Amino acid sequence: MEHGIPLPTKKSKVGCYWIFTPKVGPDGKLARLKDCLVAKGYTQIFGLDYGDTFSLVAKMTSIRLLLSVAVMQDWPRYQLDIKNSFLHGDLQEEVYMEQPPGFVAQGESGLVYKLRKSFYGLKQSPRAWFGRFNAVVKEFGMCQSIANHSVFYRLSGIRCTYLIVYVDDIIIIGNDHDGIKHLKAHLFKHFQTKDMGKFRYFLGIEVAKSKDEISISQRKYALDILEETRLTDCKPVESPMDPNVKLLLGQGVIRRSRKILKIVTRPDISFAVSIVSQFLNAPRDTHWEAALRIVKYIKGAPGKALLYENKGGTEVSCYADANYDGCPFSKRSTSGYCIFFGGNQVSLKSKNQNVVARSSVEAEYCAMANATCELIWIKQLLEELRFCKVSQMKLIRDNQAALHIASNPIFHERTKHIEIDYHFVQEKLLDGLIVTEFLADGFTKSLRGPRLKYIYSKLGAYDVYVPFWIMPTLSSLESFECESCHLGKHTRGVFPKCVNNRVSAPFSLVHTHVWSPSRVCSTLGFQYFVTFSDNYSRSTWLFLMKIVLNYFQYSKTAVLK
Repeated sequence: MEHGIPLPTKKSKVGCYWIFTPKVGPDGKLARLKDCLVAKGYTQIFGLDYGDTFSLVAKMTSIRLLLSVAVMQDWPRYQLDIKNSFLHGDLQEEVYMEQPPGFVAQGESGLVYKLRKSFYGLKQSPRAWFGRFNAVVKEFGMCQSIANHSVFYRLSGIRCTYLIVYVDDIIIIGNDHDGIKHLKAHLFKHFQTKDMGKFRYFLGIEVAKSKDEISISQRKYALDILEETRLTDCKPVESPMDPNVKLLLGQGVIRRSRKILKIVTRPDISFAVSIVSQFLNAPRDTHWEAALRIVKYIKGAPGKALLYENKGGTEVSCYADANYDGCPFSKRSTSGYCIFFGGNQVSLKSKNQNVVARSSVEAEYCAMANATCELIWIKQLLEELRFCKVSQMKLIRDNQAALHIASNPIFHERTKHIEIDYHFVQEKLLDGLIVTEFLADGFTKSLRGPRLKYIYSKLGAYDVYVPFWIMPTLSSLESFECESCHLGKHTRGVFPKCVNNRVSAPFSLVHTHVWSPSRVCSTLGFQYFVTFSDNYSRSTWLFLMKIVLNYFQYSKTAVLK
């Protein structure tokens, strides 16, 4: 930037201010204190200070898809972070900014800075940064995906390198180890880049890896929500939404709007969050109670995660569903779908439809069309990145009438009014690209505890912070430690109603809560005795391990208040 120059005539200036932010790491501890000078972009004038502002970010579906492929192919996963990313973009407009508060020299008041590069707070900065990053990556020889412009790839025979970028966070996977090494060096040359090592923490998502599996969760974010709402000691509930309660406009006393739940690794709360989010403009106490119920449900298993593993297939399948007249004020139905690749969940959505359906069959048919759009896009991405060739995809529904309409492209008196763009699902069925089956539920209805747990266990959602199986030998018990437990060890906290602070990772049981087992000779032969650090750990362990109680005898040594 050019320092201390007079503001040219017919030009406007942009103010600035300081932001001071504490940054925490994946373990929840304070990592560093960050200060940042930010321009007052809201004072910019369109056409004079800025033009186009749209900037691309990676879709969560693309991230899940690449993780699934990485597990299936056993590829390494790396993470990079670009420091001061918005300072690297090239500005197309002339932008003048005031001097920073506290740094105005005597006699230089009224002078401004002319910015040569993009700056934090400017409306065009995200677009300028992505344009610069795009040019640098293509200079290395990588191609930009047509299906998702935030994904880049380079293929050379059987060697491949894939890069996905979300603003300044970068994930790299592939089997070309030399190519990945050179790509990192290329980025280090052009940007101030920090190598984060193996992929572990990304956009608030915690990634844990065992031998053949990857799990993604947002446990830290869930615990932050519990602390913010002061529900750390509440009693968990079995379902995120009461099936007997229907939220309406104008119920109860108006309340101040609060932060919406942004948990993208929990399909079990997607429908409940979508319903509560409809009342953000004018929330009442009944809506607030419904939101708190979701938090109480999260309390039961804050470490629930999506599990990705190699199941030996590349089939693309989709479960789709809809409810009729789901929105209380627009009368629009709710569509929901969940898509699997190789048995791993890669895409899910629950949202209101764009038009008002005249019947439940029409709502189900529109949901099929929405799911088909996502299936076709995933097919394009898989084939462009040469992950696999997709010849047929499975669409699973729970409404026979909707399947009949889609499978029989005949003009019906009751379906003639349906918008034409929804009928393209018939074309895909006739082409054989989509085949239909009968089954689905969950993203459009509020379910009770047992049914909810059953459905979402089929979606690959597990609580990775509690062991759901056990190894019956002492050596395996002593040596086993998954990365989820390793993360739990670094999340220090006291159990509810626990005297000491030996225990880590509140509200969930990890292996650190069990002291080393001992082998004891008894009348029944050799048995293993496990000592628990408190009653909470013991009761949780007993509940989880009830199917293998014949392997262990349990004892308790800690005393509670």
